[in-house]
Order: sequence, then C-alpha cells, then structure tokens
Amino acid sequence: MEKGVPIRSITRSIAALKAINRHGSLSMMEIAKSAEVPYPTACRIVQTLLYEGLIEQEPSRKRYRATALVQTLATGFQHDDELVRVARPHIVALTARVGWPVSIAIRVGREMMLRDSTHANSSLTFEHYYPGFTLPILDSASGKVSMAFADDEEREMILRFMRVSQDIDLNYLATAEVSLDVERIRAEGYAMQGRNHFNLTPGKTSSIAVPIFKNGHFEAAMTMVFFVAAMKLSAALEMYLEDLKATAAAISHDLSNAPMGNA
Repeated sequence: MEKGVPIRSITRSIAALKAINRHGSLSMMEIAKSAEVPYPTACRIVQTLLYEGLIEQEPSRKRYRATALVQTLATGFQHDDELVRVARPHIVALTARVGWPVSIAIRVGREMMLRDSTHANSSLTFEHYYPGFTLPILDSASGKVSMAFADDEEREMILRFMRVSQDIDLNYLATAEVSLDVERIRAEGYAMQGRNHFNLTPGKTSSIAVPIFKNGHFEAAMTMVFFVAAMKLSAALEMYLEDLKATAAAISHDLSNAPMGNA
C-alpha cells in the first residue's frame, strides 16, 4: 500500500459488518460499541448495509445479522485448504497429549484469522473458536509470530498502514512496536501473550505461538491457549514449548512435502 489515509466511512462500515458477522447478530447499540462509532453513525452504516443486502433485521426483534450475500465477498479468495488438511491430525494429537486447545491462524490484513482449532476437542476451554475468528496482530501470540517471521519490507508495510489508520491509537502502536521483539522471537522460535484481551473471555487465558513454514517460508502460526489461573507463562513454556515446536516442525515437513494439487 502506498502512502495514503484510509477512507474513514468505509473503515467504520467494514468494522460494523465484521462485528455483526463475528457475533451472529447485534443490536444497534452493540454495533455502535463494537465498531467504536457514535450511535447516529451506526444507524447510517446499518441503513447502508441493509440497502446493499449485506445484513438484515431479524424478525420480531431489533437485531441485525449478516445475509448469505456476505459469502460472495469471499468467492475470489484462492487460498486452499491444504494447510488445514495437513495440520488437523497434528493439532488434534497435540491437544490429546497436553489437554489444552490448539489453533492455526494466518495473517489477513492487520489481523490474524483462525483457520482451524481444537477447542471443540478439549474441555479445558471457556469458549469454542471457529474458522474466521480474528485477533489483532500486535496483541496476540500468533500475530507476534507472524510479524517476526515476515519479511522486513512486509512487516514495515503493515506497520505503516496501521500508523495512518484513524482507528489506531498512536501511543498504543508505539508501545506495541517496542514490545515486538522480532530478533528474540526469531532466535527462540516462539512468541507469547500473557492475558489475552481480545478474545471471547478477556484476561482469562494466555497463549504461546510457534511458526509453521512451507518450503522455508512462513505460512501460519500454531497457538496453544491455557487458563491464566492454571499456570504461569514460564511454567507453560517449560512444560509445552518443545512439544509445540516439534508439532509445528512436523506440520511444516508435511506441508512442504504435500503432493501438488492434493488439497
């Protein structure tokens, strides 16, 4: 992306649509809060999305949900399911060994998007997370791994876009950039996030993420999530890091050696 300022009205509309799609259905007040816009602005956004057919009002109550038309926005997306197909048996086996849920996420814009998870395979979780759930790239273990293993030019492009985005607090961004220890993450092969604040249970879980590669290039992040009350990050690293790395290495091997076209 070249220098330029995002169009604020479009950014807000996208934020509202993402919030509705993420939660299933929302009231007007909830849309305003989730998209961080004034109530009158939320009303105008909702009217626009209704007009375009991307959302609809639920029968008998004033809540709004996404329509099937939203799915058409993804028809041009060509990323296949090879990553999920290859990684799935490995992360299921890992969860069976350690008990904690494991997820696979890729970078989409300035967010990390879940492609698969084993939350449904474990009782050690507060919520179930499904493909499509997103996390901020600088406030998640998977995002930190993605940023650390990105090419320097790509990482700077993401940060440059965030600097000119009107919905990003520059003080927060500066602090987040300082705390993103790229060299350490690359050298030690993992990133961590104490007290995840941008999931469905803010502050109740921590996470450790390791990279997955395909033919030597970063492909995705694999993350294990655990209860803050169960153990400290230092204990989790001592107990699980080697298994996490070994699993990610096995996925990387299988992904790099998968037969062409066998997705």
